[in-house]
Amino acid sequence: MEYAQVVTGKFLQRPNRFVALCEIEGRTHRCHVKNTGRCRELLLPGATVFLQDRRGAEKPGKTEFSLIGVKKGDMLVNIDSQAPNAVVKEALLSGALVFPGFACPDVVRPEYGYGASRLDFYLQKGNRRALVEVKGVTLEVGGQARFPDAPTQRGVKHLDELAGAVAAGYSCFAVFVIALRPVSSMAPNWLTHPAFGRALQRAQKAGVQLLAYDCAVGQNTLSLGRPVPIDLHTPASAEDGF
Repeated sequence: MEYAQVVTGKFLQRPNRFVALCEIEGRTHRCHVKNTGRCRELLLPGATVFLQDRRGAEKPGKTEFSLIGVKKGDMLVNIDSQAPNAVVKEALLSGALVFPGFACPDVVRPEYGYGASRLDFYLQKGNRRALVEVKGVTLEVGGQARFPDAPTQRGVKHLDELAGAVAAGYSCFAVFVIALRPVSSMAPNWLTHPAFGRALQRAQKAGVQLLAYDCAVGQNTLSLGRPVPIDLHTPASAEDGF
């Protein structure tokens, strides 16, 4: 995927989840943060950020700029929470991403209601049906990607919903889109939300297929990259490896 009208700025502060103050060409602007996660290790005062200029957009919104990316050392990290679904859909339709048994699916339907949840994609190939839930990952610790960066009861609910759907005859996939590179593996963030880690383990045992991919990240581009192994082992303690 590609963004139009991307400019570089400097992050100053984040008054709330939705707004950041950024310096762009010497002026301070209120910018929409396209991620309600904490991003504490990313949005540090003075960090180089990448913003989409919305002033010429058909629906510019309440702020003139949207914060979509940040530089962490030499690494570019896309923090747009809508981007993971977009790159998965793009890869599905192009054939770059193929789920087992669902090559060239007959139906790709986003935002699919199932049970008490709204899951990201419904796929159909002949008489086979699949449900897909996508999670965007922006947290990296020591070369390992981790999810979530804040507790997510909604995420636990989605995984349990997928596990139940397997029993109902669906193929189910949980896809982690790691919006940065390089990383060696992806793991649950046991320290922040151990219940999510346990839900992942339950889902895998129930037959949900867990997949993770890194991304090629540019200042104005994002594309799905290489598969990344997922480490589901439970740490001996909350401090183990964190």
